[in-house]
Parts: sequence; structure tokens; C-alpha cells
Amino acid sequence: MFTDIPLDTRILIIDDVAANLRLLSSSLKAFGLSEIVSFSESRQGLEWSQREDWDLLLLDLDMPEPDGFEILRQLKDRDRSRQPIIILTALSDVNSRRLGLELGANDHLTKPLDLPELVLRVRNCLRLAQASKKLQKLNLELEMKVVRRTLQLQESYQAAIRALSRAASYRDNETGNHIRRIGDSSALLARAIGMTVQWCEVLRLAAPMHDLGKIGIPDEILLKEGPLTKEERAIMMKHAAIGYEILHEEQGGDLTRMAAEIAYCHHEKWDGSGYPRGLAGQDIPLSARIVALCDVYDALRMPRPYKDSWSVERAQSYLFEQSGSHFDPTLVDAIRTVFGEIESLFIEDVEVFQQGTV
Repeated sequence: MFTDIPLDTRILIIDDVAANLRLLSSSLKAFGLSEIVSFSESRQGLEWSQREDWDLLLLDLDMPEPDGFEILRQLKDRDRSRQPIIILTALSDVNSRRLGLELGANDHLTKPLDLPELVLRVRNCLRLAQASKKLQKLNLELEMKVVRRTLQLQESYQAAIRALSRAASYRDNETGNHIRRIGDSSALLARAIGMTVQWCEVLRLAAPMHDLGKIGIPDEILLKEGPLTKEERAIMMKHAAIGYEILHEEQGGDLTRMAAEIAYCHHEKWDGSGYPRGLAGQDIPLSARIVALCDVYDALRMPRPYKDSWSVERAQSYLFEQSGSHFDPTLVDAIRTVFGEIESLFIEDVEVFQQGTV
């Protein structure tokens, strides 16, 4: 009868009549169910059911406190598909049986019991519970596979993004540390203004791609020593739109969407005098406003073959001077609180450069 039910299936019986317990236990054991736990004291049975695992409960309704109805109320939060309850009642009125089902019972039998019917109902409930457990296990395994695959794709995607960022930096004679610092400092500033951890992490990954469009600028302009002509400057300014075209995808996720808007808008200025579209104020995406501020500060603080590094005081004073014109004044105020952390990101790089190893 129960050959398809696991041997460790545990049946719980709560009935205040000892003779009923013996009858039920012996009947189930006769059909191969050996894990039977029974209680004639309803409170003890309830307490046991709340701390131990069980697979099926045969529950009398008409008992001293707590009665079967109260036990059903106490067990209402269980997974009903995995822990079914069959109520056993001598109460003949329809309302009692209906209330028992409303309180979470899966099935009911009327006393005096028909033992063959009891065994059949127990078997059916256990089979349904077993099927539910298998289905939940399969769903969990599938979800874990999806999570693992998603993580693998994210790791591969992020590796590709980092490669693109490095490609852009090599063409522009930038260091890999520079693009890493832009991501880290942008995330610090975003955190300082209260953005979520997830948003800050996406920004950290997207910010290094701000100059990706320089891949499309001719070497004679990108690598030119000295000032650019008006015509050359116009070509150089196209890198913002090129970066957007490379990164923009209609069906893209948060990372590519943010990377595209940063590439397109990080040269816009708060007063509208930037490029390529002359956006002003909050029309400029927040991500681009953050990266613009961090990028300029990093460029000022780091030495280059054509210039010395600016001091902390001089670089920070420049940001304050440009508040409300080049930069979002709210962000300029916020960056004051993280200057120390930002400085720690590139102090070591400055020292390495000054030693001639960069």
C-alpha cells in the first residue's frame, strides 16, 4: 500500500482517546508505516508538532484545550502541501467540518472511522505531499542553476567591460589605475549622497567606460602633443557620442544603460556650456554628473608627462570654484565628506609615478 512512500515518513496523531491512538497506530503500521508518533495530551502534541518535523497529522477536533480547531490555528503558517492534516471528528454538523477545512485541514473523516478509507486517504495525502516536495526540490535546483548561470554571465560580461575600458585607456595613454579610481571614487561619492548599494556598485562598474568613445578618435588627434586646432577639437568632442553608440542597447541592462549615459554626458556642465548636447542642471544624468566631478579631480591630482600633479588644496579649490558652473553644487558639497577616501585611492599611484615606474 505504501511502497512508494519513503521509509522515514513520520505520521503524527493527536487524539485524547487512548484506544483511538492504539487503533490508528496499529492500522498504519500494518500497512508499512513505522514512524508513528502519538499524543493523547493535545497540548503536548501541539508543542511537539511546532518543534519537530512531521509529514502528516491525524487530528481529532473534539478535545480538551487546546482542541483541534486551536491546533489548526497554531499550525496555520505551515506549508500545507508538504505537511497535510486530516481531521478526524465525531462532530456531525457541517459547520464543524467546514471550519476545520477553513482553518487549514487538507481532508476530513467522520468517526466512527472506516479504516480502509482512512488508509486510502492517508496514502493519497502522503503521495501529494511527496510530489509537492519533489516539485519544490526541482524548482530550487532550477533556481540555483539559473543563479549560477546568471553569475557566470555577469562575470563574463564584467570582464568584457573591463577589457573595453582598458582598451580605451591604452589608446589615450591613461593607466589602468586611472580608470579603476574613477569607478571607485564615483561609487564613494554616490554612497555619500545616499544612493543604494546596488546603484553604487553599478556605477563603480560603469564609470570606467566614460571615455570608451576615444577608441574611435584618430591617433594623430588623440595622441597629439600640444593644443588641438578648432577642427581637431571638434573631432575629439565626438568621442562622447561614439561611446554612447558603442554602449547603448535598447534591451540592455542597468550596467550598459548607465555606462552609455555616462559616456554621452560626462562632458556636460551644470550651467549648460558643456557638450555634446548642452544639457544643464538635473537634465544631466546623475551618474554622469558624479563621474564628471571625480574624473576632473583625478586628472588634476595625477601627474602627466605634460604637467605636474596639483596639490590637494589647489585641486579641491578648483572644484569649489566650479560649483554651480561646471559641477552640480550638491555633489561638490558631498564630495567634501569623502575627499580623504578618494585621496587614499591614488596616493600610491602618485608615488609610483614620481619614482618613474609608471
